[in-house]
Amino acid sequence: MKLEVINGHLVDPKNEIDQQANVYIADGKVIAVGKQPTDWQADQTIDAKNKLVLPGLVELSANLREPGHEHKATVQSETQAAAAAGITSLACLPNTDPAVDSPAQVELIEQLSHDSGNCRVYVIGALTSGLQGENLSEMAALKAAGCVGVSNVFHPMKSSLVLRRAMEYASSQDLTIFSYPLVHALANNGCVHEGITSSRLGLPGIPAAAETAAVAFQIALIEELNVRTHFCRISTHRSVNMIARARFDKLPITADTSILHLYLTDQEIQGFDGLCHNQPPFRTTEDREGLRQGIRDNSLSAICADHQPHEIEAKLAPFQSTEPGSSTLETLLPLTLELVKEDVLSLSEAVNVVTQQPADILGIPAGNLCVGSNADVCIVDLKMSWILNSENMYSQGKNTPLLGDQLNGRVTHTILGGQLIYENNIKS
Repeated sequence: MKLEVINGHLVDPKNEIDQQANVYIADGKVIAVGKQPTDWQADQTIDAKNKLVLPGLVELSANLREPGHEHKATVQSETQAAAAAGITSLACLPNTDPAVDSPAQVELIEQLSHDSGNCRVYVIGALTSGLQGENLSEMAALKAAGCVGVSNVFHPMKSSLVLRRAMEYASSQDLTIFSYPLVHALANNGCVHEGITSSRLGLPGIPAAAETAAVAFQIALIEELNVRTHFCRISTHRSVNMIARARFDKLPITADTSILHLYLTDQEIQGFDGLCHNQPPFRTTEDREGLRQGIRDNSLSAICADHQPHEIEAKLAPFQSTEPGSSTLETLLPLTLELVKEDVLSLSEAVNVVTQQPADILGIPAGNLCVGSNADVCIVDLKMSWILNSENMYSQGKNTPLLGDQLNGRVTHTILGGQLIYENNIKS
């Protein structure tokens, strides 16, 4: 199968390309960019005139829910949503039922994703057995089974000593720890940011210190143990400052924030809308601007969707009793491109934080269109405006605070390993 994408505006940050250029694909690989290969005869041509041509997006955090929570979503439904969003590689979290703490669970997810054929799925394994925070998982076996890292997600560790031992084990296996920094005692079952809004609404708050104290403590351990750590879903400007300092000191640290945290604040929950219940919570305007600055100066290395699909009933209870999280795969790219319009990032920088930099964090061969690389390509029509609603979402979860909002820019084609797996024929 020979495929060519012609006349598009190619943006490939790794190769410093930001111009009109053609991409030529054969046998699932990129064989040339720009100049047509000799004796070339394409089997299929995609004309990307007036469109962006990007490397397939790389998502750092997607809850696929399967196994155990198929009433919320399945690997099939969420990888289909990923394909429609231009995401060709994603990392899934271990908080399934049972938790991904054994090679058998890793193999199950890999088989389900292979059968779906929509996306490359990389597994982050459990840091502790059953995510209980007490006994360490068999990290050597998880790595051998293909895990790209380990995490306890938002489940607490039983003690600081267990965390230290887990870091030491992960370091010995050259595994990245994906850390969700939270001091649970300080969070105290809160559901919103602790501040003026929480006081006015009478909702229990989560102070910024619940995150910053955990970041500070873990940075001290990282300095001691030199374990490669990625801080997930940073939500406060003070955490950004601490991470920036640690990176300046050459500690092996990276960090990300979610796309919704770059737009929404705690003021969004004025109407007790359960769709705005998130973990970590949406913070203040000052925090939002601090996160944007962190992305701008590369203190935060990536933007992720932080995809958490839920069934509709999970968001219909009183605010404090709703389940946190939003379905966000399909809004990652439009909102990231909006940061370009708002002069937060250049186009190349915006593409970089959702392609090459998250791929580097995961340590996977993705996020670029180098000659010889996997032909994972995303084509975007920037002129296409659309209203996000439950009918045009591919994800099984329709839980997003952006329902009814107008978005600009939509994926028209997604190519995975040289195969066209998604095509949107709606005209702009």
